[in-house]
Amino acid sequence: MYLIIVVVVYIIFSILFVDWKQWKSYYPTVQYFILCNLLYNFVFYNHTLWKYEAITVSWLNHTLIDITFTFIIVPVVIMIYLRYYPTGRKQFLYMAIWIAYFTVIEYLFYRKGLFIYENGWNPFWSCIFNIILFTFVKIHYKNALLAIILSIPTIIILLLFFHPSISELK
Repeated sequence: MYLIIVVVVYIIFSILFVDWKQWKSYYPTVQYFILCNLLYNFVFYNHTLWKYEAITVSWLNHTLIDITFTFIIVPVVIMIYLRYYPTGRKQFLYMAIWIAYFTVIEYLFYRKGLFIYENGWNPFWSCIFNIILFTFVKIHYKNALLAIILSIPTIIILLLFFHPSISELK
């Protein structure tokens, strides 16, 4: 039930705050996020760092919830985030608000049992990840190649910190 409510809220947000005339300019950055998120789900499939948990119906699992977030909710967030991104000193406050928003929402979901931390991941790492996420989304929007180049060492660092060794996978 909560997923339907969240989707409806973000559809309303998309109607109110997304500039649909400019969707093509946001599209490559939305694709970048989708690709990165799907890559995370593939690489960490058997060793998740976080996962969504449904508490209402048994058929609603991490995969279905994550697909909903990946293809509906986060694209709306990215288009709103990029549309209203300010210039000058306000950038840092703007980004901090989005990072805090994502971190607090995730923490509230965690407290309700809808979001599970695993394998060393915790709210601190989620906050760091949200800093990286919103920074890279902005970088990608301005310079896609730079974002891709910076993503590679970031992924390697995440793998070194959180992925199990080969011996643990056996």
